[in-house]
Amino acid sequence: MFLIRWLHKWFGLVLGLQFLLWAVSGAAMALLDHHKVSGEHAVLPVAQLAAPPQPLALAQVSEQVGAPIVKLQLKPLFDTWIYEATTPHGVRLLDAATGAPIVVDAEKAKALAVARYSGDAAVTSVKRISETTLETRDVALPVWRVEFGDAEHTTLLMSEASGELLGIKTDSWRLWDVAWMLHIMDYSERQSFNHPLIVTVGTGVAWLALSGLILLFRSFRRADVAWILDPIDELRARRRAAAPVAKDGR
Repeated sequence: MFLIRWLHKWFGLVLGLQFLLWAVSGAAMALLDHHKVSGEHAVLPVAQLAAPPQPLALAQVSEQVGAPIVKLQLKPLFDTWIYEATTPHGVRLLDAATGAPIVVDAEKAKALAVARYSGDAAVTSVKRISETTLETRDVALPVWRVEFGDAEHTTLLMSEASGELLGIKTDSWRLWDVAWMLHIMDYSERQSFNHPLIVTVGTGVAWLALSGLILLFRSFRRADVAWILDPIDELRARRRAAAPVAKDGR
């Protein structure tokens, strides 16, 4: 029993900090407004365009692309109908009416981001991201990171391949992401909640709870629960005393 008590004390000391981090991070994620975290309030819906009067013929699209087309989509890109042609070498964008190639460079990405942004703050930076970062870990790279100068530092991630909006990041999301990291104990990628560290800590916490339960029952004496047991004992004594009287009365 001494060993269990000693281990329980030191396990509690080591794991107590993680208990605190779990509580604080869980409370933070619960209290943050999920609309602000998602950033959905910061963007406008995709513009509804009238159908193009005469889109380019498929033969002309194939000629313009100059490579085998695996998939072809006719869709709006801000105020223009485009063809998105997927080839073995990547995605090509063409103006649906003229067949002119569309390249999503920094200026184009900025224009597309401004068109989707619902606020009135100015763009403060436009950066091309080709390597995975914490903000871009769930999107296909490369992307253009377009940041606005509002209070939430709203950032739109625009696909370089398709020009589509792939992600919205705000300061609320960044705070939520830190809380998520602390909660799942994945301090590098912030994605897995089934890695060896959290499994080890979870096992330690389970043992801490079990040892605490054992020590709880071993620590109690009758005097600690006398306020519960004494009335029960008195009731039993009265019943035993009354039992012979009831028998004689028959």
